[in-house]
Amino acid sequence: MKTTILIIFSFLFTLASFGQKKFAQQEVLEDLQYLRESLEEAHYNLYAYITEEAFNRNFEAVKSSITQDSLSTLEVTSLFQAVISKANNGHTEIPFPGSAYIDYAYSGGTVFPLELAFENGKALIRKNWSENPELEIGAEITSINNQPFHELLQKIYPFLSAERRYFKLAKLELFSFPRLYWQAFGEQKTFEIEIKKDGNLETYQIPSIRVIEDYEMNRNEIFSGERELQFVHQSAYLKPGNFGGDEQEYRSFIDSSFVEIKKKNVPNLIIDLRNNLGGDDSFSDYLVSYIADKPFRWNSEFTLKTSAILKAHVRENYDTTDVYWQNVLTHEDGSIYPYEFPEKDPQPAEKRYSGEVYVLVNRQSHSQSAVTAAQIQDYGFATIVGEETGDFPSLYASQYSYALPNTGIEVKISKGYIVRVNGSKKAEGVIPDIYIKDHLLDEDDEILDGLIKHIEQKQ
Repeated sequence: MKTTILIIFSFLFTLASFGQKKFAQQEVLEDLQYLRESLEEAHYNLYAYITEEAFNRNFEAVKSSITQDSLSTLEVTSLFQAVISKANNGHTEIPFPGSAYIDYAYSGGTVFPLELAFENGKALIRKNWSENPELEIGAEITSINNQPFHELLQKIYPFLSAERRYFKLAKLELFSFPRLYWQAFGEQKTFEIEIKKDGNLETYQIPSIRVIEDYEMNRNEIFSGERELQFVHQSAYLKPGNFGGDEQEYRSFIDSSFVEIKKKNVPNLIIDLRNNLGGDDSFSDYLVSYIADKPFRWNSEFTLKTSAILKAHVRENYDTTDVYWQNVLTHEDGSIYPYEFPEKDPQPAEKRYSGEVYVLVNRQSHSQSAVTAAQIQDYGFATIVGEETGDFPSLYASQYSYALPNTGIEVKISKGYIVRVNGSKKAEGVIPDIYIKDHLLDEDDEILDGLIKHIEQKQ
């Protein structure tokens, strides 16, 4: 059981690597000030989605709320998230307090017993781990503990960095409502929930459930890093996984997959970028090289802002003889400069796929997976199928991290601005060519099944 729990919690460990501590008020105030100054110094464009006045007004409100003599890691993280999330940039964030949650879990903590999905402005039950079978999958929750759901969300939103509400709700699904409800409201032993059924409101009393045995052991994370190749009807289905990890291992998987696809000689290829956390362009470009029929780039414009904080990060973590990182180090602090990535060539004709290609996306296609879907769409290499991505394909990203000096809390920040291949800077996700709604937490695969039906109707 211990091994299984470590696997389940591995995602949370990556979100926060410090333990649960207590910090003096002065330490917290100093880190709060450092957070503000470092964001000003190092972020590519802190005020892209909010005015400086509104950002500072929120900062002062958070600062004035710090009145206690000491604060826990959980309290400090929540306060600092409320500052950084105001920038409304999904790649500028302080991660979920995973270590505090894990400590809470191992101490016998409990959580809300329902997993939720957010569709059409409604909070819908997607998994029910309570003992009440009347709480049906798909039912809408309108309030919890006499708090209307839209008001409840206002308490959770400050923990989530995102450009818009659509993406905030996608992140809430990703990190899970029970975890974030706990962060916002602490442990609740019972919940009074109001459900809308057939136009009528019904109220239920339900107890909380144990974090480990009843919740984490029974659920699956939304994101999926597994790599997979299978053949469905007249199509190859390829799931490349996240664009990270061991690059040689990744390339070997892509190479062997396309060898098998060529052997089968199927007329359709489906590439699944749903529930994908993104990663590095060198991974995604290698995948794209197998479906491209001409040289390509992954962006039309890429600019970076360098700073003393970024330079320290580079010296500590990267090869400073690499041209990309040399540019970071040689430019003056605070300067913004362009960087042009070299054009990539497609694979030789005898290796690449030449049939119909479809790429699946959904609101959980994050970061580089959204950028890659846009790249493929803009070059016309494939048809995009699914729902709009939460992340923008033209975005402030190229994320890196640094730690606050007193608390050690990790700050993730955007150093670059990426413009999609077609040059559009519109504040929107990747819009699919064929729209199919994805109900993330049920057992049906509406997008894949819908695409297969579409393909069969064309034949």
